[in-house]
Amino acid sequence: MQHKNSPGLTDLIIKNKKGLYVPQADVYIDPWRPVDKALISHIHADHCRHGNKQYICPDFSKLILKRRLGVQSVSSFPYGQRFSVNGVHFSFHPAGHIPGSAQIRVEHKGEVWVYSGDYKTEDDGLSHAFEPVKCNTFITECTFGLPVYRWMPQQEIIEDIQKWWNANATLNRPSLILAYSLGKAQRLISALGGSEIGPVYCHSATQQMNNAVRKSGFDLLKTKILTEKTKKEKLEKALVIISPSALSEHWKKTLKNASTAMTSGWMTIRGAKRRSAVDMGFAISDHADWDGLHTAIKETGAERIICTHGYQHIFSKWLNENGWKAEEFETEFENESE
Repeated sequence: MQHKNSPGLTDLIIKNKKGLYVPQADVYIDPWRPVDKALISHIHADHCRHGNKQYICPDFSKLILKRRLGVQSVSSFPYGQRFSVNGVHFSFHPAGHIPGSAQIRVEHKGEVWVYSGDYKTEDDGLSHAFEPVKCNTFITECTFGLPVYRWMPQQEIIEDIQKWWNANATLNRPSLILAYSLGKAQRLISALGGSEIGPVYCHSATQQMNNAVRKSGFDLLKTKILTEKTKKEKLEKALVIISPSALSEHWKKTLKNASTAMTSGWMTIRGAKRRSAVDMGFAISDHADWDGLHTAIKETGAERIICTHGYQHIFSKWLNENGWKAEEFETEFENESE
């Protein structure tokens, strides 16, 4: 496939039915169909799927990947260390999205592309902070690529969560917070910093990811596991973290007296809280907001931008109208698991 803006060059990364493909290396990046060799940016299910023969990921993701998928054929490299496949040079660089997440730099014959994976530009204090990487072409996600999505500083959101939790605890009422089991849950645990309001209980799926994150080298406070044997009185002042997919009828019944909250960037939009059937909505996201996307793009120095999942059509149109050369890839990555 010829480079659209420079006819003499061949694209380093193309899209086919299996995913984003690097033809010169014969490897895929975050493929959505099984392939022989897959480079993985992070361990969310839409980017890291079952069925690949070999996985290559950042060092900080290796144990998490093994725990989540139950596979053994995993190679890993430290951030910034170059490795080569069929003459193409690759390296992983911090993306700031979740623990162990990475951007993937691809270099061949002097041409440099960077695939962002999912990322955020705010340092959350747990994940390795996003590092801009200079390149010719930047493939960027744009999950929240609309001007309405502008995040408040993390500390302000955490203070709001603490006030909500404290108010519930004074009434001996559990605080049930819905957060994805890998990434958002650990970010909240870390940012809340061992609050003296009450204990933190986590659903088993989240607790498994907590343990994997700790074993991967991240400093994460200890949490208690929520089981069917957990006595209700122990939860009266507790913060209970469950992923939205794990909130079964059993837990709804067990925690029927709880005040409920959703943590998601989608909570920015009026009506999202109502549609999620929760008492509170906290707009905290592990993706870059509108300003973060612009900052990341500028800092890469890329002359060509390729927009993927999210508002890619609107965002690429805006970029083209404001001085960039932008286009889009339609992918099979999801926008919900944030």
